Order: sequence, then C-alpha cells, then structure tokens
Amino acid sequence: MLTGAGLGHVLWLGGPPGSGKTAVATRLARRHGLRLYASDTRTWQHRDRALRAGNPAALRWEAMTLEERWRPAPLELLELSLHAERGPMVVDDLRALPATPLVIAEGSTLPARVADRGRSLWLIPDPGFQRARLVERGTPPGPLSLYLFLRERLTAEACEAGVPTLTVDESTPLDLLVAAVEERFADALAAGPCAETRAERRALLREANEAFATQVRDYYTRPWAEGDAADVAQEFLCECGESTCEACVRPRVGELSLGPVLAPGHRC
Repeated sequence: MLTGAGLGHVLWLGGPPGSGKTAVATRLARRHGLRLYASDTRTWQHRDRALRAGNPAALRWEAMTLEERWRPAPLELLELSLHAERGPMVVDDLRALPATPLVIAEGSTLPARVADRGRSLWLIPDPGFQRARLVERGTPPGPLSLYLFLRERLTAEACEAGVPTLTVDESTPLDLLVAAVEERFADALAAGPCAETRAERRALLREANEAFATQVRDYYTRPWAEGDAADVAQEFLCECGESTCEACVRPRVGELSLGPVLAPGHRC
C-alpha cells in the first residue's frame, strides 16, 4: 500500500503542465535553500524501471514509432505516459533523498493520495489559460491533448485526496503565485531545516542542474533518439548561491562539467 510515511521533509507542489509549478518550485528552492525534486527529470529512469518490470504500456509505447505515440485518445495517452505507475516511483525517489534540507517536489506525477495535506498544494490552471500558455510554448497537438486532459485528472485526484488547490489564470502573475505558495508553506519553511550557507545552496543548485542534464542524457540513450546529448543547449540555474538570484543560463549539457554555471556578472 502506498503511504506517505517517511516523507515529512517534503513539500508537495502538483499540477499539470502550464500551471507554473516548475517556475514556482524553482523560485522557492533558490530563495529558501531547499532541495529541488522535479519529477520530469526522472521520466526516463521511471520508464526504464517500468520496462524492466515488463509493464505492458511501457513496452507498447517503446515499440511505437514517434508518429504513432501521439495518435491515441487522451485517456490512452495517459496510460502510455505511465501516470499511475510513476506515482509510487516518485515516492521511492523522495524516500531515497536526504532528510535535510526540506525537499520541494513538483510535477504532474506526484501522487496526491500520499501528500501531507498540510504541506501540499496543487496548482490548477484555468482551462483557457492553460491552453493559451501551452500553445504559446509551441506544444504539438498530441502532447497538448494529454496535458489538457491531465488538468481534469489531477483536479479529480486532488479532490479525492483532500489536497488543497489553487486556481491559476491570467490574473496570477508569477510573483503573486510564488507569494501564495510561499504563504501556504510558511510554517514548514519556518520550521526548516533549510540550507543556510552559500556553499550549501551552491551544492543544491549543482544537484538540481545535474538532474536537468541527466534528463537530457537519458533521453539520448534511447535507441530511437538521434543526436548527442552533450551538444544540447539546456536551461540551468545560476549556481552563485545567492538567495535572491533568479538567473538562468543556457550552455550545452557537455559544458556542465567545466565548472559552476554562472550568469554574467555572478560569482561563487
């Protein structure tokens, strides 16, 4: 049985693509010295785990061509995305992380049924707002239909689990959204523990960046993927360690090993 035991160090921020959860979680992690867990960075690790277990949906998806993968109806796309199977894998990931500092976990695969209601919030975008944001990003029709369907599914999961939700629309700029989530987690943030020194913050930022790079590298290990992960430009967090820093840098993945990722004018 899936439970939330041993996850008292986790702040849960769920929601579908287009809700702003990743931007909010990243901002809070940098501001408060939290460990960032982005479930998308574990996508290919989770898929490989499902393949090793002989999961039928994972095996079927792997056998499809790139064009075939986005043709099914949204409900079938959800099954092929391993939405249900990845929830327990997320819990396993979180239990494997150090208990300090606090972890802020974000993603559409977070299992609402195990989230601590006092330390959780699901961001639910207005349907029109979500569609507009995803279209603006250039989301193809297949993924778009899945992401819009995910909104309905995650809303239902949060309601069933009694997890609080916050509606996001065009009247909710990022700064206000961050403030609302920060207020929701105020007691947990005050209790900590949080990273306090710049060295601790820099280590957490490097860990987050390594996870972003691993996501890219794991994709390019797929037998059908073409290209070299090292040549891919990826957005990374500036590793200066200042709590007020919100800068991102976009070097190639292969350059991550050359030293700290720093925005122009920033230093360790």
